[in-house]
Amino acid sequence: MKRRELLKLAGLTAALLTTTAMLAGGAHAQDKKWKIGFSQVTTIEPWRAQFNKDILAEAAKHPEVELIITDGEDKTEKQVADVENLIRQEVDALLVSPKESAGLTGVVQQAIDAKIPVFVLDRNVETNDYTQFVGGDNKLIGRAAGEYAVELLGGKGKAAGNVVEIWGGMGTQPAHDRHDGFHEFTDKEPGIKYLLDQQSGDWKQDQAYNIMATALRNNEKIDLVYGHNDPMAYGAYLAAKDVGREKDIKFIGIDGLPNEGVQLVANGELTATFTYVTPGAEGLRQAIKFLNGEKVEKTITLPTQKITKENAAQILKDNGL
Repeated sequence: MKRRELLKLAGLTAALLTTTAMLAGGAHAQDKKWKIGFSQVTTIEPWRAQFNKDILAEAAKHPEVELIITDGEDKTEKQVADVENLIRQEVDALLVSPKESAGLTGVVQQAIDAKIPVFVLDRNVETNDYTQFVGGDNKLIGRAAGEYAVELLGGKGKAAGNVVEIWGGMGTQPAHDRHDGFHEFTDKEPGIKYLLDQQSGDWKQDQAYNIMATALRNNEKIDLVYGHNDPMAYGAYLAAKDVGREKDIKFIGIDGLPNEGVQLVANGELTATFTYVTPGAEGLRQAIKFLNGEKVEKTITLPTQKITKENAAQILKDNGL
């Protein structure tokens, strides 16, 4: 799948999901039992578009729920304003997936102080007063990626090579966890050399392309790229392909969306990806459960899976692709 096609698909999906979210809060809102607000950081990235698609599909199963989705447009200040607006609307529960952990902590605390149960999805905030966190274990996923990187570079005790790591947002806990988990394995290998010092692609394909293009100009030998998500790993692949070096490099990403990361692995453009399940559907289920008077766990950790050429085709088939 080409870069422009991915971006076009994400844009079209975002527009559709925004329209659907508006309809969800329309004429029949007065018939609903629960008003639940969801503050999403952005709808442009493919993983975020899938996130919204999953939560909308779950909401369709619950006629008693009015779901209000806001789009932070990838700006912390916009997302803070969105949450403040949802508080003013007196939602029965708030779901929030922060752009930045620190940046959203204050407004999340405002919701908590207003006695609104808060369900934090994907990226945490710097308070433990929320009702529940739902998301993947990013450190565990990072460990799985690091273990596989060591395998690709020669195996435990023998691994060697030059590695480019492209970070997600520096202000997000998932980026730090994916880094820390990865290095738990790779740092034990003296033959592995890291070529960049905390270069952030902000989860975006085009920024990762630029980082990788610079790395390629400055380094004659790059053996492996670890992108903190699939769009960045793919951006790095495209930069390498543009100078004819993509066949010499292994590319590892994270997200594992069937129509994105899995397809890229099946095409041979990424070497591997690791699933990072979107938490929208589970988060909404948990919020409804809580509002109905049931107890919920403080933390729900979603599973991951390594996807390589060996299982990518079957996963695509299972998803009708």
